[in-house]
Amino acid sequence: MMENMQREGRGNLVERRADILSREPRLRARDLASRLGISEAELLAIGTPTSHVTPLAANWPGIIADVSKLGYVMALTRNESVVHERKGVYGKLEGGAHVGLIVGDDIDLRIFFSRWRFGFAVVETGEESVKRSLQFFDAQGVAVHKIYLTDQSDVQAFDRLVSEHQSLELIAVETVPPAAAPVVLPDAEIDVAGFRLAWDGLKDTHEFHGLLNKFKLQRLQAMRLAGHRRAQRVAPAALRDALTEASKTDLPIMVFVGNHGMIQIHTGPVTHLKAMGPWYNVLDDRFNLHLREDHIGSVWVVRKPTDDGVVTSLEVFDAQGELMVTLFGKRKPGMKEDAGWRAVVEGVAEREVA
Repeated sequence: MMENMQREGRGNLVERRADILSREPRLRARDLASRLGISEAELLAIGTPTSHVTPLAANWPGIIADVSKLGYVMALTRNESVVHERKGVYGKLEGGAHVGLIVGDDIDLRIFFSRWRFGFAVVETGEESVKRSLQFFDAQGVAVHKIYLTDQSDVQAFDRLVSEHQSLELIAVETVPPAAAPVVLPDAEIDVAGFRLAWDGLKDTHEFHGLLNKFKLQRLQAMRLAGHRRAQRVAPAALRDALTEASKTDLPIMVFVGNHGMIQIHTGPVTHLKAMGPWYNVLDDRFNLHLREDHIGSVWVVRKPTDDGVVTSLEVFDAQGELMVTLFGKRKPGMKEDAGWRAVVEGVAEREVA
């Protein structure tokens, strides 16, 4: 996309951006960048008269470790179909230079730093307020994670973080094309019997990724080949139904949304649910979820054995077979699955897709 930016020139991009925003002032940055034919990171690097953008040095673990100093903030992670927003205080960063995690009641993250390429501190001055954020992007210029200050955040700590982590070199936002999609083996080449036997031998849900790699399976392909008692396809409305049923009793659930650079998790009840056009939303004080229902390709009830008993999840895929969102009941290692959550999932499982 950088070639598009160079070919067209910054001036013309600025004019086109202004024209688009004059007609659609509330257009999201991701969608605006797409209209302009550039990446979101490139769009951010252009800057605006009302924003100040500071490139950050590529010390991603060091930056994230310091975010706890900002106090109460909003963490945002999204993919093509779902936006996950969770408010709270970042806890201690654990892990290493390539993979990290933050485990907390509010902010719960699995971080894949090796996929991060660009980072910026952004200060946007509006008519009524100033919005401050940290924004991180992959090599394609696609956002992997954003952190927004709230009115309870420490602005001076933000200024110190930016000063300590700003890049001392000029950063050229040169994006690269995405890697070719992995080749999916035909079903006939998969050891289905061995795969099912290994599934039945799972001791922990975290072993599932290794299981897919061992048998060279794509996740959706695994759902199709697992067999009905392990993975059961249900109606697309199952996601909305599960959230609705959980909301009726304030049932605490876990909502996972990720991309290849980040997985963000909400643990707790979901209360205020609202459909707005193609978007289905959770609009709670600490947690917001925005999901494109028209992107749903298939929904699966998934049952995995563990040392703590069967763990049940609801997995939602888009039409291209990419994972959009996963729901679990609230659970810690060593605990059995919540009976209320299992009842919710078994209820939606009655609406099976033939």
